[in-house]
Amino acid sequence: MTIANESVRVLESQDDVSVADRMTATRSLIASELGKVIVGQAEVVDQVLLTLFVGGNSLIVGVPGLAKTLLVRTMAEVLDLKFSRIQFTPDLMPSDITGTDIIQDDPETGGRRMVFQPGPVFTNILLADEINRTPPKTQAALLEAMQEHRVTVQGRTYPLDEPFHVFATQNPIELEGTYPLPEAQLDRFMFHIVIDHPPEDEELEVLRTTTAGRDVRLERTTGAADLVAFQGLVRRVPVSEPVMRYALALVRASRRGNGALDFVQKWVSYGASVRAAQYLVLGAKARAVTHGRYHVTFEDVRALAHPVMRHRVLTNFHAESEGITTDQIIDQILEAVPVPRSGM
Repeated sequence: MTIANESVRVLESQDDVSVADRMTATRSLIASELGKVIVGQAEVVDQVLLTLFVGGNSLIVGVPGLAKTLLVRTMAEVLDLKFSRIQFTPDLMPSDITGTDIIQDDPETGGRRMVFQPGPVFTNILLADEINRTPPKTQAALLEAMQEHRVTVQGRTYPLDEPFHVFATQNPIELEGTYPLPEAQLDRFMFHIVIDHPPEDEELEVLRTTTAGRDVRLERTTGAADLVAFQGLVRRVPVSEPVMRYALALVRASRRGNGALDFVQKWVSYGASVRAAQYLVLGAKARAVTHGRYHVTFEDVRALAHPVMRHRVLTNFHAESEGITTDQIIDQILEAVPVPRSGM
């Protein structure tokens, strides 16, 4: 058998090819600069970069001390973007995120007037640290910003600067006093990025570099205008029909119903949404370009199945009682759904 022709459609505009080449080079430069501060974690770095190149938001999950905050802050510095961090706590109010109107003296009239004081959401990269430690009302304050890139305060709407990205972190081992994110809000995150402990040699390098004096100087590799241009390019990268159908087949295979896979019917409460297919395709486009290709392959889709689907496939009590994880279910979906092929 031969794999179906997945590279029929490629970038045709020379301007787009030029932007794609610049995006590929920029990705390498960013990874190199991050390597001065972040040891290893290549897959995590790749997924964070894909989030930026697509124009999405991502959830980063890992135990304390794995450089989640350092990674996002350093990324913003290397990209020469504005950065804000919010520590989510039980007493955090929506206005602490979006901003609020305050009374100020007007030197021209001698009177007083209401002036909008922007909150930390008015930035390019926002780190929502431990987002599950604040009540749903405050969590919801991020929804409009993440989806619409604007906030509404006292009936007035304020646009956010572009580009705008939210990276939210969660600590998976401390559940007391937390407010789990509702499915509707989880679905707005492109990736669920998992940071695990590094291998021994990388952990030793972390120990060596962080306990000795060092002077790290980061170079700015690009800026907001370039990042917006890269995001526009990703939308124009063509995808062949077989690749798009394959992405959709993976998502549909995660859902219960007539004709569902046996293990899905047994272990899954709810499958992945339409957004999962959208982000699979968009992420695959960005991955293709950052790997120096102008077309999308089946492998681009397969490589992103776990971060795109792991927070969208909800397991039931049967899976929990048997110790079955969402990642294991996605592994089985990847095995069960055939890669499109043609010819014999």
